[in-house]
Amino acid sequence: MITASALGSFALIVGLLTLTPGLVLRTAALGHNSCAWGVVLGIQTGTLAWGVLSSLGITAVLTASHLAYSILRWAGAVYLVWVGSRIVVATLRRRARADLARAEDAHEPDADGGFGSGWRRGALTNLLNPKVGAFYMAVLPQFIPVGAPHVTTGTLLAGVHILLGLLWSGVLIAFAQVLRGSLRRPPVRRILDRISGTVIAGFGVHLALGD
Repeated sequence: MITASALGSFALIVGLLTLTPGLVLRTAALGHNSCAWGVVLGIQTGTLAWGVLSSLGITAVLTASHLAYSILRWAGAVYLVWVGSRIVVATLRRRARADLARAEDAHEPDADGGFGSGWRRGALTNLLNPKVGAFYMAVLPQFIPVGAPHVTTGTLLAGVHILLGLLWSGVLIAFAQVLRGSLRRPPVRRILDRISGTVIAGFGVHLALGD
């Protein structure tokens, strides 16, 4: 069985990876709690999938086949650029009809969709990032003891990552609730959307141009 020391070391490593708020903070700040938790659980679904696939050795294809890695990397990059661009373009459209937006913002429906929409966005963002798979393929075997069942132990370790992600996301969503009144004002919302959209699209570009 995995030792407490190895489990703690793994938790420390993956814990550092959960500190990026990304879509979770933006969605929660706009008052879309259902969608925000959908994003959270979508991301964690992707994490679980990568953990299980790594345990099965399937993600070895990503490290062994340059073509497979490149295809998935470009798919992820295109998706992230598309998501980020949509967010930024939406703010420009709201700016063009600012007077109407001010009247509608207080009663605006959940433009980001509900739980299902958030789950799909979070899952795709995670699953289309081959660096997550490469990370798990490189790190996970180091924490699986010799003779231990790979799938069971790998799933347990992925569960640790998921737990940390859920805890940190809960903190982010609670933080967003406290500042929601300020963050939902149209000017602040446009700034928040432009920053988050640019960061998301920029990450997609980085993913496309990275090694």
